Amino acid sequence: MPPRNVHLVGSVPLRDAAEVFATVAAALGDRVMRLPDGETGERRDWITWLEPVFAANPALEPSDEVFRLHATAPPRRRYRLKPGRSAADLRFDNLFYADIARRSYDVFRRLRDAGTIRRGTRFQVDLVPAHSVLWLFIAEDLQAVVDPLYNAAVAREIDKLAAAIPRADLAIQFDVASAVFARLARNETGVYGLSKDAMAANFAKILAGLADRVPNGVDLLFHFCYGDSNHRHVVEPTDMGDMAEMANRLTRAIARPIQLIHMPVPRDRDDDAYFAPLANLRLEAETELALGLVHYTDSLAGTRRRLATAERYWKNFAIATECGFGRRPPETIPELLRIHAAAAGIA
Repeated sequence: MPPRNVHLVGSVPLRDAAEVFATVAAALGDRVMRLPDGETGERRDWITWLEPVFAANPALEPSDEVFRLHATAPPRRRYRLKPGRSAADLRFDNLFYADIARRSYDVFRRLRDAGTIRRGTRFQVDLVPAHSVLWLFIAEDLQAVVDPLYNAAVAREIDKLAAAIPRADLAIQFDVASAVFARLARNETGVYGLSKDAMAANFAKILAGLADRVPNGVDLLFHFCYGDSNHRHVVEPTDMGDMAEMANRLTRAIARPIQLIHMPVPRDRDDDAYFAPLANLRLEAETELALGLVHYTDSLAGTRRRLATAERYWKNFAIATECGFGRRPPETIPELLRIHAAAAGIA
């Protein structure tokens, strides 16, 4: 089996960025091209740490609208405009991604200079576009209005990241989650379009606008996701069709190179039907596909079953988990990294 690269989606539930960098670098060596800081501490549960951006916003107040990603996911009370306020009163001055990244990059650089991190490895920062964040935090009838306002703030975070971190050291990943793929799978029209095709086109246009804000020289990555609340998808993907189609749309729409697109593979899908849409994938030569087919719960044997089927449809790909490690018990991380290393061909 040829050696493969390993992609880390983002979160790693260890003590802090230093422990994440050192642990992952030691386990995966030169097969990992980019290192996230693990989104440790309050960021462990993906975007829930962003609630103060809405709770402290002077134009917003809690609504009666309660949202769940799925039936067993925690309920979240969405926010609405206060009486007498309009969308013109909404400001998102700081989303804090760049502030946090600067601190983590200082740790990254120190460990790289000490030889703990291999030279040439990039520091990875994950950003979440408006459609996923607003799905959790903003009342349904307000999302279309707030989307461009929030994404303008995401664009400013990109600018701050590019100004603070050398381009050759930086990778920016956009998390394209269940707010996109669950809507497409369920044909949940409304906020982002009146048909599945219109929704896909609008999501691709929004993502392309953000992606083209990332300067050349910075690695551009996409993580596709169907959700991981309580280790459960918002909706189970029928196959990789919607993801392949979105990847093709982004490839056509984005002016700059895309370095990597990650797609999840459910644990019970080692069948040809799931992977067959990869035959329709039209990535540029510089874009690496990463397949999230590593699962802790069925170890190396299950990973190799999924890998063998995937190879019938796409030969050269990196391996990953479906989503971040963040909601996993920390004591499972050494074994999970061992599975990655074995599947990647690391001696």
